[in-house]
Amino acid sequence: MVIENLPMWVLFFSQTAVGILGNWSVLLPYVMSIFTRKNLMPKDQIIKHLTLANSLVIISRVIPHILAQLGLHNLLDDLLCKLTLYSNRVSRGISLHCTCLLSCFQAITISPSNSRCMKLKHSISKYMVQSCSLSWLVHLLLNSQTAIDVVGSGTNQNFTMKIKLGYCSAIILSKTATVLHLILICFTDGLCLGLMVWTSVFMVGILYRHRSQLQYIHSALYSLRVSPEHRATKTILILVCTFVLSYAMSFILVLYTTLFNNPKLWVISIFTFLDTCFPTFCPFILISSNKSSPKNHFSFCR
Repeated sequence: MVIENLPMWVLFFSQTAVGILGNWSVLLPYVMSIFTRKNLMPKDQIIKHLTLANSLVIISRVIPHILAQLGLHNLLDDLLCKLTLYSNRVSRGISLHCTCLLSCFQAITISPSNSRCMKLKHSISKYMVQSCSLSWLVHLLLNSQTAIDVVGSGTNQNFTMKIKLGYCSAIILSKTATVLHLILICFTDGLCLGLMVWTSVFMVGILYRHRSQLQYIHSALYSLRVSPEHRATKTILILVCTFVLSYAMSFILVLYTTLFNNPKLWVISIFTFLDTCFPTFCPFILISSNKSSPKNHFSFCR
């Protein structure tokens, strides 16, 4: 390993270790619930799939950079590039879908009791598990083109159109198929991001109206009391904002690797680190919002 790559290697390794430990500390109680046959709430079902997807995002995103910083470029062949890029696109799509679903579910939960949204709450709760499981199948099929177009940077085959993705490359076999695939990906991502923004604005409006109502109440004890629903809403708003920033970093990285023929690897490494911040810090945001999380984790482990 080159001595200049040591700080970047330590940075990626630390991010991977912290992210994996954090996500699996949240995921472990849900895994144990399978053996204890404990029924999970709809929100817990979403968080279970979200933490699993975040773990895959971190592993698939950081492993190529760690291998490259160690000087093991030869290991990044076609198979490893296809596996890491494909799993990264699938897990990132699942993370986007679960964050959107979590935001929508929380917006329905805190909606007024006389609203039409409350009528949807019970019907949505029934199909929550099916929706999370179905999203894995949808994104596996949706990103299948990635497994075909990605090759290792060291491949000797000649292609007319080839885009460098850092330590791997993407080939364009058919412009029509590539454009249609990008349109489909952008449509699904834009739909989820649009729903996240709309539900976030909706929840902020509800919190603002609730705060305005509390100003007319003179009881200091009641005004200082924060309901679990409002605490969960603020946590999800933080998750949504963090995810949007992370998605923006990923979008900038895609534009950079597409527009420049020889992108700088240190620029790709920086944007990759910023892109992976959401799956790294997401479990700690969830844990900090729930005061009883550590107790529940230790009780499950025992």
